[in-house]
Amino acid sequence: MTPAYPHWEVERRLWAQGWRWVAGVDEAGRGAWAGPVTAAAVVFAPAMRALPCLRDSKTLSPRQREACAQRIRRQAVAWAVGWAAPREVDAVGVVEATRRAMGRALAGLGVTPQYVLVDHLTLPDVPWPQFVQPKADAHIATVAAASILAKVARDAYMRAISPAFPGFDFGRHKGYGTAAHRRALARYGPTALHRRSFRPVLAAGQGGSRFTAPGP
Repeated sequence: MTPAYPHWEVERRLWAQGWRWVAGVDEAGRGAWAGPVTAAAVVFAPAMRALPCLRDSKTLSPRQREACAQRIRRQAVAWAVGWAAPREVDAVGVVEATRRAMGRALAGLGVTPQYVLVDHLTLPDVPWPQFVQPKADAHIATVAAASILAKVARDAYMRAISPAFPGFDFGRHKGYGTAAHRRALARYGPTALHRRSFRPVLAAGQGGSRFTAPGP
């Protein structure tokens, strides 16, 4: 039976085999129409046995995610966040941009991973052995931790940059495809934060916008 919550079985098996630094990595924002793709990587010590707040980040409320993120940062041996800006998503595609953000998160860790646990995507440019599992953020504890850190970091960025784009309310929908976001696109056109290669943004027009801002 599939465990109800993320478990430590994969990490414990790898730790028992001598892989000390096992990194979990996951992303947030891959499907959004605007904003960066954000990835996080986390490494816990082999003595780690439980972190009860861990869940798939999508099942937690914003307050629960923030509280759990604080616990993850305190208890992790190392953690880091990596970014791929909207213009990079347009240049190389969202899958490659996601891989780059994940690679940057792994490169930012204060320890060198020996094994990497990844949600869904293989990382061909990463030199360490990998275990890839669909929906790993719902089943593997270290990946769930990375999912939470990525989501919290991206949400904070979208809230912080929202005032630069009045009318879009990025702090509320975080760049995802809501009805309100579609209406704002129709009214104002794409901004510098939008992924112009995404079909709903293309449908809103390729013309310039009066809103500009730097990427993350």
